[in-house]
Amino acid sequence: MCGICGFVGNVTDKETILGNMMDVIKHRGPDSEGKFCTDEAALGFRRLSIIDLESGSQPMFNETGDLALVFNGEIYNCLELRERFQKRGHVFANRSDSEVLLHGYEEYGEKLVNELRGMFGFAIWDAPNKKLFMARDFFGIKPVYYAMIEGSLVFGSEIKSILEFPGFKREVNEEALEQYLSFQYSAMAETFFKGIYKLLPGHYLTLQDGRLEITQYFDPTLAPQKTNETEEELIQKIDNVMSESVEKHMLADVEVGAFLSSGVDSSFIAAKYSGNKTFTVGFFDENSPYNETQFAKKLSKHLHLENHSKIISEQEYWDAIPKIMYHMDEPLGDAAAIALYFVAQEAAKHVKVVTSGEGADEFFGGYTIYREPLALKYVQWIPKPVRRAFASVAMKLPEHMKGRSYLIRGSKSVQERFIGNANIFTAKERKSILKQPTKVMTPQEFLDKNYKKMAKYDDTTKMQYIDLTNWLPGDILLKADKMSMAHSLELRVPFLDKEVFDVARKINTEEKLKDHTTKYAFRKVAEKYLPKQTSEKKKLGFPVPIRVWLKQDSGYGRTKAMFTGESAGKFFNQKQIMQLLDDHKAGIRDNSRKIWVIYTFLIWYQVFFVEKEHNFA
Repeated sequence: MCGICGFVGNVTDKETILGNMMDVIKHRGPDSEGKFCTDEAALGFRRLSIIDLESGSQPMFNETGDLALVFNGEIYNCLELRERFQKRGHVFANRSDSEVLLHGYEEYGEKLVNELRGMFGFAIWDAPNKKLFMARDFFGIKPVYYAMIEGSLVFGSEIKSILEFPGFKREVNEEALEQYLSFQYSAMAETFFKGIYKLLPGHYLTLQDGRLEITQYFDPTLAPQKTNETEEELIQKIDNVMSESVEKHMLADVEVGAFLSSGVDSSFIAAKYSGNKTFTVGFFDENSPYNETQFAKKLSKHLHLENHSKIISEQEYWDAIPKIMYHMDEPLGDAAAIALYFVAQEAAKHVKVVTSGEGADEFFGGYTIYREPLALKYVQWIPKPVRRAFASVAMKLPEHMKGRSYLIRGSKSVQERFIGNANIFTAKERKSILKQPTKVMTPQEFLDKNYKKMAKYDDTTKMQYIDLTNWLPGDILLKADKMSMAHSLELRVPFLDKEVFDVARKINTEEKLKDHTTKYAFRKVAEKYLPKQTSEKKKLGFPVPIRVWLKQDSGYGRTKAMFTGESAGKFFNQKQIMQLLDDHKAGIRDNSRKIWVIYTFLIWYQVFFVEKEHNFA
């Protein structure tokens, strides 16, 4: 796990520029650094040593020295690929997984990506062809950003590297802001910095003869199937592929730990992995619903593992937010990101690599909202005009009245009501709070192409695909990468393996949502290794007490200061956002998520556009 950056173009003082780009991502790789500069290209690398500690430094070159690589990630099938390439005459200089990519490019060219199993963001400079090849992994575990700046292609693992390139002018992308207010994460390919883009998951980029081309090589489409397979056979198939994936993810020359919550996903990995340290954080005392440490300690003891826990104080939480927004690069309105920052901080005191349970819910159907189509089937048969009429009456009822929300949701199609696990402001609401609304698409229009791809499948399958292609890389994996790398910690996600996905994508919805639970088939696998109270535990997410703190004087005061400040006045109708805060404090309605999305944007803006100079690195 490392940090990469670089550029292609006619630029003077290449080494100094590259050095500045590398310095701001030192946290991604504090162990060593490397540079490669020619007349046409410059590649920079910051290393966190995990595999082949002695000779895995980068940039790395092929035997002839005409290919140069910088690589962030891990290739879990590197041993199999190495053996294959050696049989074809390739000569290896070391045993790192990085060198496998170079020989793979020699063997397959751009089709190399189809042979890989792992997480990756890498760039190869092909000197004989004056060509840059960059790729991002299947599900978006590792980030890659790029921009065209005054004729040069500039790239990096983090946006802050690109900001160091001369000639780039910082400008807030207000379309990104408007979409963010609905999704709670940066949903567009163009980031919050106008002109800087994400290389999307499952895509690669080539630059040759001045032509920039982006190609999609993988799409996590679902294909649930009804088969003659018994439940026992399905459970065994999931068990086999997950066991193999966990084993692959143990590849390291350093100790591996595990994040552990009270949920089934991280617990399963802790039960299966070969390490012996787990890490957990919580809030308040051990009896609080915002504290999972007691569950983690109990399970760790059951599994004969060490558990290291931390209680996060309210003061620590608020004080860390500016630094966290700096490391995030873009605003993220997910309050759990801050908790993840602290658990990564705790783990980094003991290990250099951790495993985590991201991806299980998206693969195996774990979110409670995936059961919504089953609940709504009792009204979905009613003609749509009639349902719409019921909903218009329900809208006039008090918000707390039982059945009101059900009638409103039942009147809508899945595309109208579901944009992912976060759905903060509607298109109408966000335009009302913005000082200068844009002409950006509604969330429903934005996701239309995704829904069309899954048109022939059931509503739950459509919802899963929306999360796989948007929520997972945009929120879940973004915070996993940025919060772990803020502490020079490599985070591995065994569920997010393409062999696991090949099994999961075919599981029929009835095997995911069964017996009034979610993730049914996977839970049956977990039963073999975990106490029943863990394998059957309901999905909680990462409980964070922001709704409590925003009602208290300290949290309310901090937020009010931001909402009434000069920065808020540039983007928002301040009277309306203050009304959200005041109504929340008065207990009129829970506006905590709406408030948090606005607050984190304003903190991010303060860090990158107002202060600019900081000591967060």
